[in-house]
Amino acid sequence: MGWDGDDLAGQAEDAIERQDALAEPRTKPRLTPEDRARNNELESLRLSRARVLAQLANATNPAHRRMLESALHSIEEKMRD
Repeated sequence: MGWDGDDLAGQAEDAIERQDALAEPRTKPRLTPEDRARNNELESLRLSRARVLAQLANATNPAHRRMLESALHSIEEKMRD
């Protein structure tokens, strides 16, 4: 009876996943659904802010710049709330 390298690698990967699963509850606090939703919303706002800042850096049309500055202001207000 020989051993299969792929099987051995799969077993090692499974063992690592089990260890990670056991370690997670101790290292990560359990978040409520509301906390997770707020974290997701904040991450979305951060990404939107980064996108608007990148567009603002390249915008040359004054009307477009004003629109982007308004959007940035709105995003930052939402992030503060």
